[in-house]
Amino acid sequence: MTTLDRAPLDRLEPIGLDELTERADLQTRVDRKYVLPLGEVGAVLAEVGPTTRVLEIAQARSFAYQSVYFDTPDLTSYLLTAQRRRRRFKVRTRTYLDSAECWLEVKTHGARGSTVKNRLAYQLEHHATLTPGWQFVETVLAQESIVLGGAPAFVPTLVTQYRRSTLFLPDTASRVTIDTELTWQDAGCPLRLPDLAVVETKTGSTASRVDRMLWVRGYRPTRISKYATGLAALRPDLPATPWRRTLRRHFTQVGSASCGHDTHPVPGRHDVDPDLPRHDVHPEYGGRPHPAPRRIDFAPAAGSSPSPGQI
Repeated sequence: MTTLDRAPLDRLEPIGLDELTERADLQTRVDRKYVLPLGEVGAVLAEVGPTTRVLEIAQARSFAYQSVYFDTPDLTSYLLTAQRRRRRFKVRTRTYLDSAECWLEVKTHGARGSTVKNRLAYQLEHHATLTPGWQFVETVLAQESIVLGGAPAFVPTLVTQYRRSTLFLPDTASRVTIDTELTWQDAGCPLRLPDLAVVETKTGSTASRVDRMLWVRGYRPTRISKYATGLAALRPDLPATPWRRTLRRHFTQVGSASCGHDTHPVPGRHDVDPDLPRHDVHPEYGGRPHPAPRRIDFAPAAGSSPSPGQI
């Protein structure tokens, strides 16, 4: 099975984007992620209860997403996450492919394991560069007392694509996202996991009904990051202790016969998967063992910072 059974989604009442944002914006939240066989998702959806609603836009309930993740050439963002540093962060553009809407997003690690997401409306043609949005990125990082030594040059490092459906759970004012048709692309062969789904609950302090349903079925929150785990799967030379179990259990297609190798050298233009949009490949990145990480100095931001824009 490589496609999600839509019948359980079709039985749910719809909710519009404006109402969902008003009732469950959750830019600061607790995220719990689960990796399920695709065939199990329908059974879970069948039990979510009649009050659960599904995001519907223009009569569609499943939407195509693309994210471009940015990192320094020596992978500062990745290594902070791999080392479980308190002041870790991710920088990405997210494009909603159905509507061609694009956002620049900076995610940081908040108190008690929460995730804080700051976002800025972005021009679609800039989705593979940070140049127009660098001041926004710098401001958000400074507000979190994340100061990178020198003037780091962020480059596009990984592209992810997937389809997402979103549920609203009114009893806990929380959301559940279901991501399928998962694809990762760095400078080498793409990695696809068509038989798996990533289910993510986004809540306040209280676990949702879906969390409890998954616990009863034997699923527990899994350490998985679309950026870090995907990059670790594509680049086995990277340190990957937090995701080792997830990689062993679910990311088994790396080095498959379709790629013909276990690590991925920098491709020529004719080697890049034609089904994925192109993004600039930085000459210092791809296929080589990464250099030793720079020293990362954290210090309180000087003075007050302006508002980072839409949150």
